Amino acid sequence: MTEMTTKWARAWRVGRALVGAALCGCAVVGVCLPTAQAGDQITLELNKLEDREGACRAYLVFGNGSKERFDAFVLDLIVFDREEVIAKHLAVDAAPLRVDKTIVKMFDIAGIGCEQIGRILLNDITKCESVGDARADCIDAVVPSSRAAGELVK
Repeated sequence: MTEMTTKWARAWRVGRALVGAALCGCAVVGVCLPTAQAGDQITLELNKLEDREGACRAYLVFGNGSKERFDAFVLDLIVFDREEVIAKHLAVDAAPLRVDKTIVKMFDIAGIGCEQIGRILLNDITKCESVGDARADCIDAVVPSSRAAGELVK
């Protein structure tokens, strides 16, 4: 290879890496940054699923990294079984969500065993109020994750 060809190949690789990094929201150093600012996020983790008599108890961990207290925060959840068929539709009231506070909310999913749950969809946030003002963009700030066998997605 000539020196010019080598420089061209190196420039091509660097250019592809930069374009790829820009497309996936990653920094050039290879660290992906979240699309929302960390201070604006509400983390929602499906931490644990636990069988109860005739139900599956779900443990959700909320972290309010926003600068607002939420006095109303109602999740619209859809539970899918392992075959991706809707098994349950639930409303879970998670309020209040205080600023810079982590909380755990638990709820029972009646009539289904934990081993049957494939994933839980955060379908919407049907009620979201910060300091008495209703908001429509709350779902955009939620960052779901899961440590449990079932997936949590939005």
